Amino acid sequence: MANDNQLKPVHTDNPTAGSEALVGRLQELLHQLAAPQSIHHAVIAVEKGDGSFRWSGAVGDAHPDSTPMRVDTPIWIASVTKLYIASSILKLVERGLLRLDAPMSTYLPQALIGGLHRLGGVDYTEQITIHHLLGHLTGLPDYIDSRPKGKKTLIEELIQQDSAFTISDILDRVRHKLTPLFPPQPLDAAHPDGAAHPAGATRPKVSYSDTNFQLLIAIIEAVTGEPLHAVLADLLFTPLGLAHTWHPAAQPESVRPATLWIDKQPLHIPLAIRSFGDLFSTVDDLLKFMRDLIRGEVFDDPATVNLMTQRWHTFGFSLNPVRTSPGWPIQYGLGMMRFYTPRLFSPLRPTPPVIGHSGATGSWLFYCPALDVYLAGTVDQVAAAAAPFRFVPKLLHILASAS
Repeated sequence: MANDNQLKPVHTDNPTAGSEALVGRLQELLHQLAAPQSIHHAVIAVEKGDGSFRWSGAVGDAHPDSTPMRVDTPIWIASVTKLYIASSILKLVERGLLRLDAPMSTYLPQALIGGLHRLGGVDYTEQITIHHLLGHLTGLPDYIDSRPKGKKTLIEELIQQDSAFTISDILDRVRHKLTPLFPPQPLDAAHPDGAAHPAGATRPKVSYSDTNFQLLIAIIEAVTGEPLHAVLADLLFTPLGLAHTWHPAAQPESVRPATLWIDKQPLHIPLAIRSFGDLFSTVDDLLKFMRDLIRGEVFDDPATVNLMTQRWHTFGFSLNPVRTSPGWPIQYGLGMMRFYTPRLFSPLRPTPPVIGHSGATGSWLFYCPALDVYLAGTVDQVAAAAAPFRFVPKLLHILASAS
């Protein structure tokens, strides 16, 4: 039986009317996104960089009580938060509080990080720099997704029993239950813009790990002396006017974000979500942040944003069917990913690359330079972490055909 979302009206926000045909195709695509039985609601927003076209739409129920999903319903953005963490790190670099090439041990105590990266009898912990953390070049295992021998992953444990945890808990799990994948990679082996490596050169290994960004959060709090939610408000939310974006530690009492789902069951894990540190926002605020980021307006020096996109490394291929973190053909810079559909899979309709980030609940925030268009959305479904990478190319093809 078809998902009821196919029959529900679309709530839209269309201040710049644009082409009726284009709006109709976008609404149709939104219904396709929400059609699977596991998708209970969906919201998307698109905007041209020159402001000539903007459209957002939502469909489905925001909550099990049948409250309609709206374009202004707050959503949990999951790992899209990494764009905000990376931006905060680079702002602190601008202010002289951090150095990209400095070891993380410059800012974090040995009692916290000592012996964190041991592989083959060698302790590589002291070699890990801020740059390594931002680019997922550490080789540290993902504390959420990696499975201890004979045990459950952390996300599997949390689905069964919500719980809070600290950075010390995270690093103890990594140190005692998980094994690093490779040593921290030589940064001078990187090449610009995904360029081919010279013959015989070693291609840096890259593996997505939420552990890296938990360490970056710890560094932000250590050098500022403030909790993350206060730092983000000071560095990003207030100056950029992101009035509908917040850290779970500072959630407004009157606001009810859209429900998260794990297949057909609501996923209610407030303690874990606060511990993850990922943000809540709206698609409108997401687009505003991405516009400001791409234009360099987030930083004191507009050129700072280029650090995020100077070097791209491609994730390895994974056969894990339940993995929620990104893999091949996605590339990673510093706190930012780049995605495109290889010509092998789309020989007749090449898809232009997008840059930005996705999240484990099917959330995304991207910018397409070739089309000068910003894209945001989510399906709030852990079982659909890969949804952005199937949906965004279709969205880009519609927008390209209307240009």
